[in-house]
Amino acid sequence: MSRSRALTAWLLLSIVLASVLTLIGLPEPLRVLRPFWLALIVIYWTIEAPEHYGIGFAFALGLLQDVLIGTMLGEHAFRLAIISFIVLRFRSRIRFFPMWQQALAVGALLLNDRIVVLLLRAIAGEFTIDWRYWLAPLVGAALWPWIFLLLDDLRSRSRQRDA
Repeated sequence: MSRSRALTAWLLLSIVLASVLTLIGLPEPLRVLRPFWLALIVIYWTIEAPEHYGIGFAFALGLLQDVLIGTMLGEHAFRLAIISFIVLRFRSRIRFFPMWQQALAVGALLLNDRIVVLLLRAIAGEFTIDWRYWLAPLVGAALWPWIFLLLDDLRSRSRQRDA
């Protein structure tokens, strides 16, 4: 398999897995802890292959997520485009951060996403949140090192197989 085909295969697998993890039903107390899985995948691929996966890619994935979940069309697309823009802007710094700093940066990105959701919901007239609303970015930041290392290991194994 060629290098670009292997990259595309890992990308599609990660997107499908993120979508499945998003759709899995969870009990109410755990639902607030669910991270924005697709954002974590977009962050990874934007850091690792920005020439292929940028803002347009993130926007298209967001539209698919909107259709899949049944949210207002464009909400996830807007959110993922913002995340992708910020990652592209600071990619050269984020890429070389130690893992704990990368996790903090991802946590900040996910926290920014929560603020964007809050603003979108306020505009739409749905302005009720509680303190648990802010837990999902912390979970996403805690999971980031594992997600990054897993995807990076899978990519490097496919590169070694091609060589």
